[in-house]
Amino acid sequence: MNCVVVKLGGHALDSLEPTSAVLSDLASDMRQLQGRGVNVVVVHGGGPQIAALLERVGLESAFHEGLRITTAETLRYVIMALSEVNVRIVAALNAAGLSCVGVNGSDASFLRSTSIGDPLDRVGARPDVDPALLDVLWGKQLSPVVSPIGLDEFGAPLNCNADAVAGALAHQLDAEVLVLLSDIDQVRADPDDPASALPSMTAHDIVELQRSGAARDGMYPKLSAALDALEGGAQRILLANGTRRHALRDALARTIPTTEVVP
Repeated sequence: MNCVVVKLGGHALDSLEPTSAVLSDLASDMRQLQGRGVNVVVVHGGGPQIAALLERVGLESAFHEGLRITTAETLRYVIMALSEVNVRIVAALNAAGLSCVGVNGSDASFLRSTSIGDPLDRVGARPDVDPALLDVLWGKQLSPVVSPIGLDEFGAPLNCNADAVAGALAHQLDAEVLVLLSDIDQVRADPDDPASALPSMTAHDIVELQRSGAARDGMYPKLSAALDALEGGAQRILLANGTRRHALRDALARTIPTTEVVP
C-alpha cells in the first residue's frame, strides 16, 4: 500500500476532544501505516456539528438525496462548523503523536467543483483534485486532514459531500484503499434489517441499491464515492464502523464487520 484515503464521519466524530478514543486509535493506526511507508489522507465530515450550529442560529437542516441543501446563508455556518471540526481533529491527532496539517479545498485550490444547482444550491458536485499540495505535505512527513470545502469556477466556496471528496481523492491518487468510516458496521440490502448486512458487494450491486431506494439518506453518496474510487483504480473500498476501537487497522485486516466493494 502506498496511499490510503480515510473518510471519518457520522457519530465517529461525536467527541473531538484530545482524549477521544476514536481519534487516539486513528492516530495509532495511521502511525502503523506510515511506518510501512504508506501515505494517509483523512477526509472528515461534520453533519452533527453543522446541524447543531444551524439549530442554534435558527436555520433549518434540509436534505435532498442524502445531501444537505446549502443556501448562501447556510454555507457560512457550514464553513464555520467544518473549520472547528478540522481544527479539533488536527489538534487531537497531533496530541496523539502525529504531525498533521488541516487543509480545505481553497488551499492551493486543490478541490475544484461546480454547483449541483437546484434544489441543493451551494453544494458541489464531485470535485476535481490537484494532488500537488498533498504531495508537498507527505514529502515533509505531514499528514493532511481535509475539510470538504471546495471552490467553484469563480473561486467561491462550495459545500462538498465528504464521501464524494474522499472518493475523488482515491480516484485521483490511485489509492490502494479507500476506507469509509461512519457509524454503521456494514451496508444492508434492506436498511431496516440488520440481518441483511453485506460482507461484499459489486459496482452492479451499488447501482441496484441506489435505483431501488435501499441506499438512502447518507448511504447514497457514500456508495457513489465507492463507485468513483473504483473507476479511478482503487484496489479496495471498505465500509466500516468508525466508532469501534482501532477501526482503521481492523477494517484493513477485515477483523471487524466490514463491507468490501469489489469490481
